[in-house]
Amino acid sequence: MSKAPSPGFQPTHVVPPRGMPAWEAPDPARPTLPLDPLLPVELVERRGDWGYIRCANGWGAWVDGRRLVAVPEDPPAADGPAGTADPRPALARAEQALADYRSAVEELAAGTLDGEDFQDRTRGLRIGIVVDGESMWLYDPEEGRWVYGDGRRLTTYATDREVTGEDDSGHAPTRLVAPEGER
Repeated sequence: MSKAPSPGFQPTHVVPPRGMPAWEAPDPARPTLPLDPLLPVELVERRGDWGYIRCANGWGAWVDGRRLVAVPEDPPAADGPAGTADPRPALARAEQALADYRSAVEELAAGTLDGEDFQDRTRGLRIGIVVDGESMWLYDPEEGRWVYGDGRRLTTYATDREVTGEDDSGHAPTRLVAPEGER
């Protein structure tokens, strides 16, 4: 696992719609925190079925690389074709979702909301956003897609489409591969 800064983070894949397990090393005995559904990640290295990914915050882990959903193409260039939408409405929805979640957290902390009511109030609430300078990746739950924005427009980057043939068992990749130099 790496906490090194991630300059130039460029997502190449997203985590499948149901999330996925992750490991500290390409070894099934070393699990770590699971990855959230549709999280943008950068595939840095492959070792057989294993893939080493890095997140926007620099955190890295090993995953079953076969299950990652490839991003269809690089984000559009600023001088590329017009995007699909004005980013302001999607940003307003993201702000509202975050405000709703924060309000529920504050009420839970104040004791005016119990754990069950907190779960009910936040059930189905989804938000995802990565901002890196002028670039933004935003999850739009109304459309079920990740969009890329450059401040002027949004363009679809990845969707919630079903990934066929994926193993939902939560198990590690089937082939263990020794690190370079140990083969």
